Amino acid sequence: MPPSDDTQSDLPPIARLRAIMAALRTPGTGCPWDLEQTFATIAPYTVEEAYEVADAIERGDLSDLKEELGDLLFQVVFHSQMAQDQGAFNFDDVAAAISDKMIRRHPHVFGGEGHRSSAEQTEAWEVIKAQERAAKGQNDSILDNVPVGLPALTRATKLSKRAASVGFVWPTIQKVVEKLHEEVAELEVEIAAGDLEKARQELGDVLFVVANIARTLDIEPEDALRATNAKFARRFRFIESALAERGRTPAESDLEEMDALWDAAKAAEKSRA
Repeated sequence: MPPSDDTQSDLPPIARLRAIMAALRTPGTGCPWDLEQTFATIAPYTVEEAYEVADAIERGDLSDLKEELGDLLFQVVFHSQMAQDQGAFNFDDVAAAISDKMIRRHPHVFGGEGHRSSAEQTEAWEVIKAQERAAKGQNDSILDNVPVGLPALTRATKLSKRAASVGFVWPTIQKVVEKLHEEVAELEVEIAAGDLEKARQELGDVLFVVANIARTLDIEPEDALRATNAKFARRFRFIESALAERGRTPAESDLEEMDALWDAAKAAEKSRA
């Protein structure tokens, strides 16, 4: 029998959460939906919850952040329970593995090495990760284990960072920007030629160089684009609101009017800054 609600309420929070998850996955008495799930079917929810954590941080909503972190923690517990059901590993194994990894990757804290700056630690982190990959026999390529499922811009940044760690890197940010102009020019050629497939390829090249610029400037491209998305949405809502006051919708406006309102939105933001 799964533990009752009263029993669960007396448990420490993590133990209670694990007991709830075990009850949900108990054949015969558990939740049919939870019992049907697999690692593959739950993975999209895990990614979604991670983005919702990032969204709460972006909005500075600590109350919402607490809730979203709970949702993300539940995903870890869910995957761990499914693995336990298969006899593979459990939540304690997951916690032990990450604890060991953090100690191994911070010898300047736990191993008696000297103090490191943030930049030195970042460099050492990559060296230690490379050693870990080699120990696992995963040293065929320095690009191994950069997850394919990452957002494309994030993966591009990580791939270029790995390559940069062995010297495959433009010498200056100016050279990277020059490469961006070169790729944009090639994109323009394919657009003019009407070759959409080649234009798609060239657009990918443009975005990869943009990811390299982000890496060179130590900017997370997903964060930068997320901020721009929010800015676009904020300014477009300004346009919608202004048009509503005039008794119209964007569909009933034109580009000239909406562009002028966009400039007004920018000016309003600057005045508040």
